[in-house]
Amino acid sequence: MPTVPVIDMRGEKVDDAALDTYVWDAPENVSLMHQAVVTYLANQRSGSAHTRTRAEVRGGGRKPWRQKGLGRARHGSIRSPIWTGGGVTFGPKARSYRKAMNKKARRGALRSALSSAVRESEITVLDAIDLPQPKTRTVIDLLGTFGLSGRRVLFVTADTNEALLKSVQNIPRAEVMRARDLNTYKVINSDHLVVARDALPVIEEVLGNA
Repeated sequence: MPTVPVIDMRGEKVDDAALDTYVWDAPENVSLMHQAVVTYLANQRSGSAHTRTRAEVRGGGRKPWRQKGLGRARHGSIRSPIWTGGGVTFGPKARSYRKAMNKKARRGALRSALSSAVRESEITVLDAIDLPQPKTRTVIDLLGTFGLSGRRVLFVTADTNEALLKSVQNIPRAEVMRARDLNTYKVINSDHLVVARDALPVIEEVLGNA
């Protein structure tokens, strides 16, 4: 059973936390993590890009000039794709990029990503994230204490922490997520995870073998 040190906000060790082997010591499955990341990014796309064909552009119902006798090229519509303001040939159309991934595979990918973070010492467990009021400077100092200044850091909380959310808003490359909302892309895209101690059982409940 893997263990990680539990640190307070001053950077001092206060305890050790035992982690569920099934969740935090899973074998690395690169292909499954890749599938989860591709699925997540595809589902973020709005797919709203749309160009009009010549059939959809307003106007152009009348032939611009007669077919013969003027010495000009033949044209049937001013909305032809070769005219300015005309339709677009083979342009993008609104579509869905959505991909599906079953729950078992999605959770397996997340276990693999979290286990990799533990093995590579890219996780810090905080005894408590206690901010009496939103204050960006407090979080910046906290990151400096842990040697994480300028790195992509993901804070994981057991529940919504409004003070932390507001404190992190103005810090580039820092983000806050609830444990139940955690996903493979966010874990992999972060240089370091800062997890509240009370978030550990929530993660293990969601990803556990029960």
